[in-house]
Amino acid sequence: MNTKILKKYFNEMYADNGAVREIYEPYAHWLKELPDGTLERRNAEAELLFRRLGITFAVYGETGGAERLIPFDIVPRIFGATEWRRMERGLKQRVRALNAFLHDIYHDQEIIKAGVISAHQVLDNVLYRPEMRGVDLPNQVYAHIAGIDLVRVAENDFYVLEDNLRTPSGVSYMLENRKTMMRLFPELFVKHTVEPVEHYPQMLLNTLREAAPPNAAYPVIVVMTPGSYNSAYFEHAYLASQMGVELVEGQDLFVHQQKVYMHTTDGPQQVHVIYRRVDDDFIDPRVFCPDSTLGVPGLMDAYCSGNVALANGVGTGVADDKSTYLFVPEMIRFYLGETPLLSNVPTWRLSESEDLKYVLAHLPELVVKEVQGSGGYGMLVGPTSTQAEIEAYKQRILAEPAKFIAQPTLALSSCPTLVESGVAPRHVDLRPFVLSGKEVRIVPGGLTRVALNEGSLVVNSSQGGGTKDTWVLED
Repeated sequence: MNTKILKKYFNEMYADNGAVREIYEPYAHWLKELPDGTLERRNAEAELLFRRLGITFAVYGETGGAERLIPFDIVPRIFGATEWRRMERGLKQRVRALNAFLHDIYHDQEIIKAGVISAHQVLDNVLYRPEMRGVDLPNQVYAHIAGIDLVRVAENDFYVLEDNLRTPSGVSYMLENRKTMMRLFPELFVKHTVEPVEHYPQMLLNTLREAAPPNAAYPVIVVMTPGSYNSAYFEHAYLASQMGVELVEGQDLFVHQQKVYMHTTDGPQQVHVIYRRVDDDFIDPRVFCPDSTLGVPGLMDAYCSGNVALANGVGTGVADDKSTYLFVPEMIRFYLGETPLLSNVPTWRLSESEDLKYVLAHLPELVVKEVQGSGGYGMLVGPTSTQAEIEAYKQRILAEPAKFIAQPTLALSSCPTLVESGVAPRHVDLRPFVLSGKEVRIVPGGLTRVALNEGSLVVNSSQGGGTKDTWVLED
């Protein structure tokens, strides 16, 4: 166990002696000179802007499915160019290996034959899709859009918390956070040379075009949404608008002779690329969930025939399963012949008897997650849980140990954040968005998520977290 991740948290703005870290010095000077009440007034302006734009998200399970305004913090998180480039190299390396893994497990399965990962871990995973065996995808890319969650625990120590390869969300907030900051604080962007992020929609569009079937000279691209009641519907509509492509639901598409068409006022139009924000189980009722009304009958037939591309590819979930996560460093060594540049968080597999025994004895100290969970749901954060909550979770683990993994409670780094008492440190993580086509691309930065409650380590918006703009300063 690497005990560094259990130490006192790292403050990204202030050193242990109270001095402002060099990267934050210009911002700290600007903040000191700011008239009282300025941040609070501009924060109110930001909230008004977000309301007007409808930047909301829904929380599943809440009565009436009410939408919330996503909390936005107007104090930016700042990275230097050198530390960002180090992260960027590690992110690209990781996503290349994950795509190689996905291609392999649906083709020759060399990693299983080599004994690096067991057949049971892959082939018996409920997210493994046998329908994808032998299906060749353009550029051998399955995860065209990946959201890799990073946490920082020391000045030069970053860990990958999880890989999101199915339908990662949050990039619309990254883009709107930057627009809002530039509108509210133009003077800050004069003092700081911040790397841009506004070209992400064009970068995404280029990536989707590269995924098109080879015979599509002018590919027609759509964004497929489950509909307006989905928690990330704002993002679906936003990205379609920013890319200048149609936003569709399953009922807007149909399949004829293994090709996908879109209903338009001018008649059927063939679709070549679908950026789908609908989970595997619901995309084609003929193959997966038969009572799904979100998908398109026959879509998998068209997809496996190479007449339409889906981003992300079907079957990517087996690679972002939290038990598969443990093997990503070995994937990097196996497929790329390289040493991993970003480390995993030490993780216990509760399907292993010794790991299970240790975790059950140390639940108050650990974070326990469902193997296929997301959004911060279904977690146990031991240090902030009551004895009753821990005991109830223990019974869940004992019933089905293989459905859980456990990790140390990370000392997530903190960033200055505007709260009721003023500017104070709050814990953060980072979700950069990695795009894979003919090459791997990343816009500088990503979405910083912040735990707004003092002492909280849960940054998910569904669990009360907020977001902030992430700055990467140019050299």
